[in-house]
Amino acid sequence: MTHVSVDAERCVGHGRCYTLAPDVFDADEVGHSIVRIAEVSGELARQAVAGAENCPEQAITLSR
Repeated sequence: MTHVSVDAERCVGHGRCYTLAPDVFDADEVGHSIVRIAEVSGELARQAVAGAENCPEQAITLSR
């Protein structure tokens, strides 16, 4: 399993993560990323990686 977290102070709401990985990430009321599923594997883990790799602020952390 991979743990997904978003640093709310670093996220400015580009929306790339929840566009690329809508099953893992969502947006709050101002467009900043929030984690929908914190523990992922398989396809959801692949989505989480895509979201993290495309975050301009590097606000997403993936850990095992």
